[in-house]
Parts: sequence; C-alpha cells; structure tokens
Amino acid sequence: MLELGDLLIFILVAAFLMLWWNAQGAKQAALVATRRHCKKMDVMLLDDSVALRGFWLKRDRKGSLRIWRSYTFEFSSTGHERYAGQIVLLGLGVENILMEPYRIN
Repeated sequence: MLELGDLLIFILVAAFLMLWWNAQGAKQAALVATRRHCKKMDVMLLDDSVALRGFWLKRDRKGSLRIWRSYTFEFSSTGHERYAGQIVLLGLGVENILMEPYRIN
C-alpha cells in the first residue's frame, strides 16, 4: 500500500528531475545561441561551453513568471587571448549577449 510519505517523496523526486531536465534544455539553448553569435562576430568560442553564473525568477513582457539565467563563456578573436562574454536567457529565449571589447585582426 502506498503511504502519504512515499507519495511525497515521489513527487519531490519527480519535481527535481523536471527542474534538472529544464535546466539542461536552457543550457543547450544558451550554448547554441552563443555558438551562433560567435560565428556571426567571427570569433572562436573557447572550450565550446557556457557556465551558469546565476538564476532568478523574473516576469517577461507578457507578465508571465519565467526563470532568468545568466551564463558566462570565453572567446578569442586571434587565438591567443581569452575574452569573457555573457548570455542571458529569460525562459528559453535569449534576452541579451554581451562580449567584452576584443582585438580585431
């Protein structure tokens, strides 16, 4: 027989797995958008990765509550220097991409 405590544990585990799955999808969306932006700006995305810097709850333009996430990445324009960048997602949509000033060949 299923007890209330077992049901609560199941719900908590399921909620955690859903949040983890959503976070992986957001990270993948950030990585794809960062790759696209780096290609457009003619720079190299270093380490082919983004790293979560922070997250928060924020409302979008329609007033819906979404998860705001900030990821950092590193890029190079010459292959010798490393520069920092940041991509911000609201939900799964890109809100902003910032790159520090870099040397152009």
